[in-house]
Amino acid sequence: MPLSPSELIRYARHLTLPEVGLAGQERLRGARILLVGAGGLGSPAALYLAAAGVGTIGIVDADVVELTNLQRQILHGTDSLGRLKTDSARTRLADLNPNVEVIVHPARLSSDNAFDILGRYDFCLDGSDNFPTRYLVNDASVLLGKPYIYGSIFRFDGQVSIFGAPDGPCYRCLFSEPPPPDLVPNCAEAGVLGVLPGLIGSLQALEAIKWILAVGDPLVGRLVLVDALKLQFREIQVRRDPACAVCGEHPTVTELIDYDAYCMASSNTGSQAREVEARELVRMLDGEPPPLVVDVREPWEWEIARIRGSRLVPLGQLAARLGELDPRADLVTVCHKGTRSLMAQELLQGAGFRARSLAGGIDAWATEVDEGMARY
Repeated sequence: MPLSPSELIRYARHLTLPEVGLAGQERLRGARILLVGAGGLGSPAALYLAAAGVGTIGIVDADVVELTNLQRQILHGTDSLGRLKTDSARTRLADLNPNVEVIVHPARLSSDNAFDILGRYDFCLDGSDNFPTRYLVNDASVLLGKPYIYGSIFRFDGQVSIFGAPDGPCYRCLFSEPPPPDLVPNCAEAGVLGVLPGLIGSLQALEAIKWILAVGDPLVGRLVLVDALKLQFREIQVRRDPACAVCGEHPTVTELIDYDAYCMASSNTGSQAREVEARELVRMLDGEPPPLVVDVREPWEWEIARIRGSRLVPLGQLAARLGELDPRADLVTVCHKGTRSLMAQELLQGAGFRARSLAGGIDAWATEVDEGMARY
């Protein structure tokens, strides 16, 4: 079908570009893109892809909109709190461009549904925030013979590339094995500058549009690194690994696996044996002698909420302040969600201390023990 009169007006600035024109705009309208995640990266990508006239946009996400999302997830608003992100996204995109068909998949992408969902689209844009999903998206895309637009963010740094393209590398060519899961802070633990996912997600949308139009130089075999503090862009070459387990000459991964178990298996530290549950810590604190609770969060976090009797030693200072701790005492490390405290536990154990980490951090204490405690 030719573009309607209203579409000719809506996309007028595209139509004047020789690289787009009528034929290119029709290609955009005929494209089908899946967004894995409607969060920080998926928000700007969805908005710009819909505004550009990509005809079918799928969104897979099982989460609901929370207040902490709104600092960076601009697809959603205050009136969407508590709604499924997929429903909130569909409402916003329909308002932005009613010509776009938005298909929602309110589920967690898994090995059971990845082929079915990804198989309905030309390619996907990965806005996930965890390693199991990243490896799942990579493997499913490669096995389906589809490329995907990769993006990731951490504090003030971001990355963008295209993986799984013909003759190009995949994510496993760059990261053959996931890092230990209990040593990787998430956004809640490490923080992220709110505007950064807007920048990285927009770059992902740009690469998606270039791929559809077959214009410019796509980021195949190139990983762009963004340092927002310096506003510096660097690029490194990523080559296809002939020994890659998925896209190599003799692949060993020929079907989807349990990616949660795969990523957990990369840690041989036995985190469960190193952790104590919140209610168990209550009993320990009532005993004699009670353990010393070492809070490894930052001072601003300590001001919001703390366990009575705990001692503040930020993780970055812990190695230099070991002399302040009694080597004969039992220690319990605490952070916000339980990731930094595991790092602290490992450091203390390596220095000869008896230490365990509070599972779920101060947030678990607030939900399971002290419901009146402030949460953040």
